[in-house]
Amino acid sequence: MTENMYSYKYPHPAVTTDCVILGFDGKGLHILLIERGIEPYKGSWALPGGFLNMDETVEECAKRELMEETGVKDVYLEQFHVFSDVKRDPRERVLTVAFFALVRKSDYQLIAGDDAAGAEWFAIDELPPLAFDHQEIIKLARERIREKLAVKPIAFRLLDEKFKMSELQRLYEIINGTSYDRRNFSRKMVATGYLADEGANPVPEQNRAATLYSFKEDEYKKEAKSAEWRKFPFDF
Repeated sequence: MTENMYSYKYPHPAVTTDCVILGFDGKGLHILLIERGIEPYKGSWALPGGFLNMDETVEECAKRELMEETGVKDVYLEQFHVFSDVKRDPRERVLTVAFFALVRKSDYQLIAGDDAAGAEWFAIDELPPLAFDHQEIIKLARERIREKLAVKPIAFRLLDEKFKMSELQRLYEIINGTSYDRRNFSRKMVATGYLADEGANPVPEQNRAATLYSFKEDEYKKEAKSAEWRKFPFDF
């Protein structure tokens, strides 16, 4: 039985995974890309990813490839779409399962490895030409993240444990592609009840000490389990 495990007589596609990893540095949102070291598209930039092994799940594959190609590990990956255009890969018929993750850039030191010649962060609106259909994958990832941002506090995965309101506002503006009134944004955020005042920033800017905040994650998770819980009210 084991010998015939992969002897199905009909043609079937290969499977890969690709990861859209977004990082925030307090001012701009960035995407982690790898420089391909092999054909096809050798020398081009692409999302971290690769072929699924026979003995692993797509989640395991995504984490393994991300670690092997960039050195990034221990991140929460969320699956958001399967891309299956017949001609998306010039080598053979390939489906890819796409994931996204939101991380703090400062938490990771990039180390290119495996079949990646390099690994770098790129500003989300200043990406180089990409291999395969990775531009399309990134576009859909941004749409999915924008949708989730309105109902869940995913933005806090991108921020340091203590952050300024201006950093949070900047992050929302980049993801949603718009701008907000500073006072109105701050008022709405504080009104959620999920931000803790951490006092003045010990490193003042322009002779003005901004207030630091932290996210009350435990309180949020507790309320999220309640039958009376309301959606995260960040849909501006």
